[in-house]
Amino acid sequence: MNTKNLTDAELLLLGLVAEMPRHGYQLDLVIEQRGMRQWTQIGFSSIYFVLGKLEKMGLVTVKKPTGKKAKAKKIYTVTKTGRKELVKQTLSALRQVRPTYSSVLLGMVNWQVLKRDKALEALKARGKAVEAELARLADIQIVQQPLPDFVEALFEYSLGQLRAEAKWLTQTLDYMTSKPWLE
Repeated sequence: MNTKNLTDAELLLLGLVAEMPRHGYQLDLVIEQRGMRQWTQIGFSSIYFVLGKLEKMGLVTVKKPTGKKAKAKKIYTVTKTGRKELVKQTLSALRQVRPTYSSVLLGMVNWQVLKRDKALEALKARGKAVEAELARLADIQIVQQPLPDFVEALFEYSLGQLRAEAKWLTQTLDYMTSKPWLE
């Protein structure tokens, strides 16, 4: 099977199902517990939709409950094809750099339409939001110890990105505060 590149949500759910068979609610809990909600951009309502797509592609199968358990949740299991595709696309995801763009870039490109005090205030508010997110993720990371090495690395990557943004915000605020304002 020559599968197209999976979306981030498809690759995430395929990987979580490959860890162990799960139903949608369990997948949502894992996403929440591992702090993935912020960077996966997948909500609970999308999980079953994405699982349906993976099933149509032949990457997962569904065990439907029968008899007295007919109301039980459907359990999703990775297929042999799904596991091969997961390996292929996981290696690709690790090798390739795919730029992501923050909303702050749109704010900066339109900087000139803002009043100085409002612009600087917005950057300061973003700085506070970044600091709060750093603290929130660090707290989640500590509470969930011990974490598997790969999950620990996920947290460290996210924290590193936020630390870099916090540093950039401090430098940019200092610079923009000291520059004359062109109106």
